[in-house]
Amino acid sequence: MNLDIHCEQLSDARWTELLPLLQQYEVVRLDDCGLTEEHCKDISSALRANPSLTELCLRTNELGDAGVHLVLQGLQSPTCKIQKLRLGPTAALLSFLGPWARRGRVAAPPARPGTPLTYCRLTAASCEPLASVLRATRALKELTVSNNDIGEAGARVLGQGLADSACQLETLRLENCGLTPANCKDLCGIVASQASLRELDLGSNGLGDAGIAELCPGLLSPASRLKTLWLWECDITASGCRDLCRVLQAKETLKELSLAGNKLGDEGARLLCESLLQPGCQLESLWVKSCSLTAACCQHVSLMLTQNKHLLELQLSSNKLGDSGIQELCQALSQPGTTLRVLCLGDCEVTNRGCSSLASLLLANRSLRELDLSNNCVGDPGVLQLLGSLEQPGCALEQLVLYDTYWTEEVEDRLQALEGSKPGLRVIS
Repeated sequence: MNLDIHCEQLSDARWTELLPLLQQYEVVRLDDCGLTEEHCKDISSALRANPSLTELCLRTNELGDAGVHLVLQGLQSPTCKIQKLRLGPTAALLSFLGPWARRGRVAAPPARPGTPLTYCRLTAASCEPLASVLRATRALKELTVSNNDIGEAGARVLGQGLADSACQLETLRLENCGLTPANCKDLCGIVASQASLRELDLGSNGLGDAGIAELCPGLLSPASRLKTLWLWECDITASGCRDLCRVLQAKETLKELSLAGNKLGDEGARLLCESLLQPGCQLESLWVKSCSLTAACCQHVSLMLTQNKHLLELQLSSNKLGDSGIQELCQALSQPGTTLRVLCLGDCEVTNRGCSSLASLLLANRSLRELDLSNNCVGDPGVLQLLGSLEQPGCALEQLVLYDTYWTEEVEDRLQALEGSKPGLRVIS
């Protein structure tokens, strides 16, 4: 049985009514319910008393360090069979798979780079009891403490807990936690020693080029088989990009990389494209949104796209590519044999003129399935050119995203008619 309560400030009387249910239900979700440290005492008792409870969600509540400590105490009870504990929306999540739990990974909702997450007000003080839990469990698969101000000291304590743990960690998320370059040496050790680690999310931390230089030896270690690496908004420049390119060229296991929000510039883009042409690189998804790129980088991106057969998703939004850069990309993607499936060009200073190149691309390309052109300087003439291609039976595109794009009622009527005639096509605006 499930108990789901969302966005309801629980009174004392209402809480008293719910207490017996905490002792009985298998899944309890109390999101944004005004819970505090006092409520955590009852929740800790429920974790001890209810062996049927396998999932507990306490997202967007003011639990604080002391409240989280109480919950963790209950979690360590031998009678507790919890598999999933969430303390923030896709953040502060711990998935525990005890020896009693079913085999396999407990799934967590994916947080894409840049997704806004709500704080749970954890600080470095919460990290010592959390580290104790890490040492006590052998079956921890996912640890997410994103968007909590644990800082350099707290991250060091967590790192030591992981170093002392026998768990086979698969996912570690520490986005926006106040990490510094000094933490990267510990992270390097974790990556090198945790052969099971597949996803590492460190976005929105001031790691800088120095931190990346410390981290990369771990990523290059023979034991590392990382699949997903998120480093959005980490103060990385082309210099740090050069270190990451060594990882790209050496690690065939790395499939997803986000460097969004870093000032890589055209030089950083050139380095990435050269790495993507190396046989050892099998990256499938690259995010370089808001990376200070210009049309000058498009010659390197274009060459890469005509030769690389592994990259499926390219996020280039919020870069000043302009119509000239878009034209160069379209010419490359119109070549036979290109394999890209998702292309994001939102806020890239594309105008109606650039839509002419994109319309031709839609008819020539057979692999592209999703195209994002949101927030560009496109009006009726540009949209009509795109619709003209989408209406053709040979157009393989399945999704066109046009947020913050405006057109007349006449264009809207034609758009609705198109969606009616091609049910496999979605136009999102």
